Amino acid sequence: MPSHASNLSALGQSLAQLRADALGVAAFCAQARAQEPLLAALPPRYGEVWLGLLDRLESSALFSEESCSFSQSSLLDNLDMWLQKAKEKLSG
Repeated sequence: MPSHASNLSALGQSLAQLRADALGVAAFCAQARAQEPLLAALPPRYGEVWLGLLDRLESSALFSEESCSFSQSSLLDNLDMWLQKAKEKLSG
């Protein structure tokens, strides 16, 4: 069974691939939503925020950057921040 640290690392790598257009939003979100053990190891609010960010990311993929009410790059920044905070929470 992979450790939470390795799951966070894999998500970080996938996020970098998403930023580089080497991975699609749907593939990233599928991987990110399959993290129940990781989310269960964190306080409930982390899961709520994570899933909310993924919902907005999936919605943003349906529209051009200009027509969407939130920017995809900001969402990616927020996902990256979430990964860093989750890493700190699990190691602290």
